[in-house]
Parts: sequence; C-alpha cells; structure tokens
Amino acid sequence: MPKVKVPRKSTAIDMTAMCDVAFLLLTFFILTTKFRPSELAQIDIPSSKSEIPIPDKGILKFEIAPDGRIFVGVDDQPTRLALLEKLSKQYNLTLNGNQQDAFRLTDNWGMDIKQLPAFLDLDANGRAHFAHPGIKVDTTGGEQQLEDIILFARQSYDLSPDRKDGNDRLRIAIKGDKSTQYKAFDKLIQALQNRKVNKFNIITSARTAKE
Repeated sequence: MPKVKVPRKSTAIDMTAMCDVAFLLLTFFILTTKFRPSELAQIDIPSSKSEIPIPDKGILKFEIAPDGRIFVGVDDQPTRLALLEKLSKQYNLTLNGNQQDAFRLTDNWGMDIKQLPAFLDLDANGRAHFAHPGIKVDTTGGEQQLEDIILFARQSYDLSPDRKDGNDRLRIAIKGDKSTQYKAFDKLIQALQNRKVNKFNIITSARTAKE
C-alpha cells in the first residue's frame, strides 16, 4: 500500500518586528555616533606606555604641527560660541549670525584672531581648504592671543549651560608631532603656565612590545 504523502506547507514568518528593531538600532547609532574631528595638519603622535584615557567631553585641544604651527579646538558648540563672544569683545571683532554659526561648526582653527571674520565669511568648502597659518604666539603690540584663548575658553566652559557637575573643569590636551621641535611646545607650555594651568594631558599612542 503506497504511503500517504502529507503536503508541505510553507511557514510564514512575520518580519515586521525584526525590521522595527533594525531601524531602531540604526537610528540609535546615528544619533549617538560622535564623528572624529577634522585635523588641520598630519600629526604623527609619539608612543607611550601611559594608558590614562582622555575624557570624551570638556576638552580644549591644542595641535602642534611638525613645522610648529599651533591649532586649537573646543569639543562642544556652546563653549565655542561663548569663547567667540569673549574674543570678539577683546579684539573688537564684529561678527554676524552667519559667521557665528560658521565658528560654532568649526572643530579646529589656527590663525591671528583678527583674521577670524575673513575666514568665517568663506563658504564651507572655502573653510575646509583654508591654509591655517597657526595661532599668533608672539607678543608684539602687547597681545597675548594664545593666553587669551586659554583664559576665555576656560571661562566659557565654566559658564556653559550644558555643564551639570559644578566640580568639573575644562581639560586641556596637547597633540604634537613627534618630530616637532621643543621650542613650539615651550611656547604653548609657557602660555599655559602664565594662565596658572600646570596640569594638562599629552596625547600619545600605545607603545607596542617591539618599541
């Protein structure tokens, strides 16, 4: 007697819930991802055995290029705008709303502070390809631009509405190329000490076993 074959039926799987979860995860990663800020110069940092991590926020970072140019960047936008306001008052800069928005979106910059209005007048493509000459570090004319940036950035962060921890302070980090001459570091360290800043971080890479 022949066997009775039971007809096979395809199983329907409802993928609606899976799609919802996938889009929720995608949205979460898009909203929480912090993009790496742009760099104005190629910097090959030295290696070190230190494993002390730098905080994710509240950072005033100085970058020193191999040729000694110094660039600066603040990681949060409210502090950037507050810093710009203080610099505008100190150096008599007149900036419109578009220029302020451009500075708010600028991760790093390095130039004579008096050149900021002309730089911020450029469109996004022009700012991206602008050749930054570095922050003015000489003291001609009685200006202490590097020291003013340090002072005003710390004051701006202290007044930032995003700060919730009253004991928190702006952390300062220095990222320098391993081939940069010491005199470039010395100028920055001297400016920090003149503003009573004796504690800062040096950004390095992890040293391998061969090193």
